[in-house]
Amino acid sequence: MKSKVTLKEIVGTKIIYAVLLVCYYWMWARRDWHHYYEMIQNAVAVFTIIFFALRAIRIYKYSKEEKDELAIQNLRRTDAIGLKIMIAAAAVIAFACAVKAIDGPLAGYALVGMILVLAVIRFIIFCVMDSKGV
Repeated sequence: MKSKVTLKEIVGTKIIYAVLLVCYYWMWARRDWHHYYEMIQNAVAVFTIIFFALRAIRIYKYSKEEKDELAIQNLRRTDAIGLKIMIAAAAVIAFACAVKAIDGPLAGYALVGMILVLAVIRFIIFCVMDSKGV
């Protein structure tokens, strides 16, 4: 891990954060219980602790490196696009809840799913923008 930390790496790891959020929401919102759930919960908890420790080291290293201004501008553009997508998706979920098309737990899954999809879309858009040098 002596390589230079890129903004693409930092944006890409947001997908892992979103997957962890989905896992934790599943652990909190489920209504059944199987004996293997405890093993899954422990594995996710250990992975989270190790992942956060490794990410803290990489982010600390990134803070000491020279910043790529074009990549930062591309990230800001990507975030603006992502915000528009998130607002539209949240409005659809809220409307579906208002007309009783979905209930509370399903709305929660829709929200965390939206966060996961948004993290993937954000990474893809950022990679495309960064590779083209827009």
